[in-house]
Amino acid sequence: MYLIIFDVDGTLVDSQNTIFHGLQVGFDAVGLPMPDRKTALSIVGRSLEEAFSDLVGEAHREKVPAMAEAYRQAKWARRAEGLEIDPLYPGAREAVERLHARDAFLLGIATGKALRGVKHMQDTHGLHGKFATIQTADTSPSKPHPDMIERALSETGVLPERSVMIGDTAFDMAMAKSAGIGTIGVTWGYHDHSRLAAEGADRIIHGFDDLDDALAEVLNFDKETV
Repeated sequence: MYLIIFDVDGTLVDSQNTIFHGLQVGFDAVGLPMPDRKTALSIVGRSLEEAFSDLVGEAHREKVPAMAEAYRQAKWARRAEGLEIDPLYPGAREAVERLHARDAFLLGIATGKALRGVKHMQDTHGLHGKFATIQTADTSPSKPHPDMIERALSETGVLPERSVMIGDTAFDMAMAKSAGIGTIGVTWGYHDHSRLAAEGADRIIHGFDDLDDALAEVLNFDKETV
């Protein structure tokens, strides 16, 4: 078996608007000025408290719990109103369904989201039952710690050399490299090509149409026979 692990925000779904809104709520809650959009979104992929800590630094670290709680409360309220809808990137659904249909592949998720957020994404896009393992911020340290990957490997029994992480951030690449698995960076998310390359991405792709070829190269299989 092969294990293909996807990040969520910036890889499967375009969540920049809802994340930016939540960050703004967090900063407003403690009276701090919001960073510019590029800086704010640079922390996507980190777990929530770590993301706010990265943005505010040591000077305001004591405010992080209140900021994170304000973010969560805003998310829950907006979901209840049907406002938290993050669209799938073009080709994402087709890629997940195509790979899930192959007997030799297991799919997984490793994300800085909470499990509640992953379930909301699955509900929104009808993706329940596609992922054999789901690793979230509820049970693992923030990326780039390798715990999410190690848990996914343990749950599925797949060897590291037959596994790959697909993500849009340097955090994804560093996490996967620390766990000894392959890496495919995607350029439609929140970190640019240079940051992915600097963290040693084995392949970098610009659209889901390139994914099958990248998987064949990184996992060293013949995509026509798997």
